[in-house]
Amino acid sequence: MTTSNFTLTLLTEKTPAEVFQAISNVREWWSGYHSEEIMGRSVNLNDEFSFSAAGGIHYSRQKLVEVIPHKKIVWLITDSDFGYIAKKDEWTGTKVIFEISEKEGKTHLVFTHEGLTPAVECYETCAPSWTMYLQNKLLPLINTKNRLS
Repeated sequence: MTTSNFTLTLLTEKTPAEVFQAISNVREWWSGYHSEEIMGRSVNLNDEFSFSAAGGIHYSRQKLVEVIPHKKIVWLITDSDFGYIAKKDEWTGTKVIFEISEKEGKTHLVFTHEGLTPAVECYETCAPSWTMYLQNKLLPLINTKNRLS
């Protein structure tokens, strides 16, 4: 069994600034499937926010521990409580990493959930959920934004 962290790469014609701005707007893209609730701020270094879904069966608290405008955002999961798995705090101590770069005229967004590997219990539900949020919510949000002035 592989121990690789869950990673997904998205490509867009939009600028790194537009991608960065969309990622920071967590309420707009990390929602719409399971009655999600997001409380707190998700823009600046040391901001903290909580995510709750499906009536609280999935809860996590994130702290922005690295913010490099137009290049990188890192969330540290400081608390988690998943009602559907044995190790309910499985995400606690993991990191969610957004790395933005430009290559060959496109902006590349590499998403990595460091610590979310096939060896952890929630991988079978969490990896497809991340894919769904990123491809079906975040990427369209990025691509529908007008160019920044």
